[in-house]
Amino acid sequence: MTWLEAIVLGVVQGLTEMLPISSSAHLRLTSALFFEEDAGASFTAVTQLGTETAVLLYFWKDIVRILVAWWKGLWNKELRGETDYRLGWYVIIGTLPIVFFGLIFKDAIRESARNLWLVSFSLIFFGLLLALAELVGKKTRTWDDFRLKDGLILGFAQAGALIPGVSRSGGTITAGLFIGLDRSVAARYSFLLAIPAVFGAGILSLGDVFDPAAEGSVPSGAQMLVATVIAFFVGLAAVHWMLKWVAKHSVFIFVWYRCILGAVVIIMLETGFLSAT
Repeated sequence: MTWLEAIVLGVVQGLTEMLPISSSAHLRLTSALFFEEDAGASFTAVTQLGTETAVLLYFWKDIVRILVAWWKGLWNKELRGETDYRLGWYVIIGTLPIVFFGLIFKDAIRESARNLWLVSFSLIFFGLLLALAELVGKKTRTWDDFRLKDGLILGFAQAGALIPGVSRSGGTITAGLFIGLDRSVAARYSFLLAIPAVFGAGILSLGDVFDPAAEGSVPSGAQMLVATVIAFFVGLAAVHWMLKWVAKHSVFIFVWYRCILGAVVIIMLETGFLSAT
């Protein structure tokens, strides 16, 4: 991996992880268009440590409050009706689907799921699904209305992001809108839900990212560190912008972007400008 590739991919990761447009798809496409080899699923997972650290910092007060309420509720039954206590359990339980499917389909995620035909169709299909959710979702339910089944639904939606092109935040926000959640609630839960899953995947991928037999474009330790740090700072700005945007606007800007990008990729594949694998 060149230094230019590491820096560019770090910026791309930071910009796209927080938005419902799929960071893994963008890293895959950026590698295919501008660099010789795919950086690989492990590189994506490790750079996500940077963006999730940004989420951790941004939501630090919320996370501490939820953890304290959850811990106290374990020992005091009277506190178990509090929203923050329940939310702690919802994040834990909602993380299970992506852990299960990630382990079961680990090899497919690293290989066949990175086919650009699948990426392009995923961008378009799940973009249209996001549009439908925006149109039919009531967007009236708040944190007080959030229940275990909602956490599980969004947890399974997050698992879909194992396929590049689906988007972790896109899948969970789409599911949240379908079940009537307010956009801000869906987005905030999406970011909180991602923390344990992404940190787990990133830590487990640290060894694989430097393995020439497992990945195409192999970074040095310094390049990996710089890419992750860049993803952190760019991601910190992106999460702030994203939450401000969804509080006042619809998600159609992301729908249009996804569909246009997916269509452009299909054209490039059809004309031979890009190779699917």
